[in-house]
Amino acid sequence: MRGVNNEHDDMIAQTAAQLVVQEGLEYRDAKRQALKRLALGSRTPLPSNAVVEDAVKEYIELFCAQEQAQELAHLRALALQWMVRLRDFRPHLSGSVWRGTASAHSDIYLQLFCEDPKSAEIELINQGLRYQVTRVRGFKGEDVDALSLNLQSTALARYVGLHLMIYDFDDIRGALKVDPQMGALRGNEQALLKLLG
Repeated sequence: MRGVNNEHDDMIAQTAAQLVVQEGLEYRDAKRQALKRLALGSRTPLPSNAVVEDAVKEYIELFCAQEQAQELAHLRALALQWMVRLRDFRPHLSGSVWRGTASAHSDIYLQLFCEDPKSAEIELINQGLRYQVTRVRGFKGEDVDALSLNLQSTALARYVGLHLMIYDFDDIRGALKVDPQMGALRGNEQALLKLLG
């Protein structure tokens, strides 16, 4: 028999999944927003990302499988263009575009591994690109700089957020570890090309 926490896990995960697909929220924000929508207390235990991931896949399969597959292909092709453009910084794709659960509302997250943390920013300046610098939570739980741009996508008829997360050159070692529940959490250009077939 399922316990109360499992019932809450299901409700939170299903609500979070809808927010991920329809609004492009990342899992952490979607789970917190789901608590508010369900009028659950802020101390309510949250489901794991793996549980939310399963709920997202179920939601896509039920409500928007064909449309989402096309949107994902466009986002991955756009990510690949930028990975090639920023190849010197060892870009790795992460987030929902990498995992295959992205929709038209999702942003693209590229993790750059730089010998000089300012080198990627200098490259964007040299290319005449406008960006914003923010601080975001990195894959080790620490805050890292992110260079954020808005890219116009004619295929999706919207602007797509591109976030370049800046890591030290040596952080690549820890980045390649595989999560036992969710598999590889990021992939390089060659790995993305395999996904694109």
